[in-house]
Amino acid sequence: MLPPSEPDDLPKDPVTPVPLPTPHKIAMLSAGGLATLLAMLSMLGPFSIDAYLPAFPQIRADLGATPIEVQQTLTAYMLAFAGMSLWHGALSDAFGRRNVVLTALVVFAIGTFGCAAANSVHYLWVFRIMQGVSAGAGVVVGRAIIRDLYSDAAAARLLSMVTMIFSIAPAIAPVLGGWIVTFFDWRAIFLALCIYTVGLGWFSWKHLPETVPKEKRQPFNPRFLAQSYGAIFGSFLFHMKSGVVALNFAGLFLYISSAPVMLPEHLGLGPSQFAWLFVPTVSGIFLGALAANRMAGKLTFARQIRVGFFFMLGAVTFNVAYHSFLPPALPWSVLHMFFFTFGSSIIAPGATLMALDLFPHIRGTVASCQSFVTTLAGAIVAGVISPMLSHSVLALALGQAGFCLLSIALWATARRYRRVQIRDGKQLP
Repeated sequence: MLPPSEPDDLPKDPVTPVPLPTPHKIAMLSAGGLATLLAMLSMLGPFSIDAYLPAFPQIRADLGATPIEVQQTLTAYMLAFAGMSLWHGALSDAFGRRNVVLTALVVFAIGTFGCAAANSVHYLWVFRIMQGVSAGAGVVVGRAIIRDLYSDAAAARLLSMVTMIFSIAPAIAPVLGGWIVTFFDWRAIFLALCIYTVGLGWFSWKHLPETVPKEKRQPFNPRFLAQSYGAIFGSFLFHMKSGVVALNFAGLFLYISSAPVMLPEHLGLGPSQFAWLFVPTVSGIFLGALAANRMAGKLTFARQIRVGFFFMLGAVTFNVAYHSFLPPALPWSVLHMFFFTFGSSIIAPGATLMALDLFPHIRGTVASCQSFVTTLAGAIVAGVISPMLSHSVLALALGQAGFCLLSIALWATARRYRRVQIRDGKQLP
């Protein structure tokens, strides 16, 4: 067990980033430049998910697949993403952050080109799995890089900056996907993503720093990994704090994964009109991250998280009330997504950093476990919950409200548990 850390709801003054053990040939980046690069790496995930959603009908027709088979290309991706997320951080703790990211970009580029060339839905499954096992490296390792370099309020600011830049991807991905599938075909979506990945790989090779020197790397062996994963998944506080982020994401992803059914069938929108859902969603993410950036160092993490929950609870209350009495209609059926994502983006930096700081010597592995929990929730939503609820907008509203209430319950439980542990003089986590 680790000794108790300082109270996790008190943001501290920003610290100067540690010197980077980086070869001289790599051009150093400013904080803004690093945030931009990490956000570009994180964009691989939403580009892989959102850009091809408008192309589902064309994929079905071209590959002779059923709607369920095409839906499962998303589920296969999410499950692969979740499973491999457990390993990106541990690999980066052992072999370095930079090496893991660059290798993942190569695998992702190959998988993306394979998706473009697939001649059956079964081949598409295989290459979507390749995308899934590699797309999460930027998200997982990026969090560890930020925490390697910065502490507390400074880390929260940089993490929220990454979120602001990253939020562009979910907004433009379905719109670009809709345009591409209108003027070209669904394969062009994956070819464009492949070109983006190759360019990003070159830029990362030139500029991505290594933040874990060889003397500080952890052994990559079964015993150490088993001890690390056992300690993390055996931590009650880890489950509570990671669960908050995962459930908030599940509430968001319920609508994202249901978009191919909800938007055409319930709102009568075409492939090029997916922006009706994604623009308010991403606007909330961007502005919520901006608010979190401004709050960092001024409000405690606990108060910041309470503010976020206030917006989320208001959003789901309005959504359920509206659809309980009125039929789906624009903009009311999508407006709540702005306030829901605004609140969740305020919550995310503090809850993420609290979980990472439970095990500071293996932050990469903790980031992996965080990403695994979040992505597993997304996979369950895409494969099970969304198909069950997408027949009704009211059912979707109730599902999102349920995720919000569960998230609030986990946060309240974590706070109560931590107070009891500190009062009794017990070790954390």
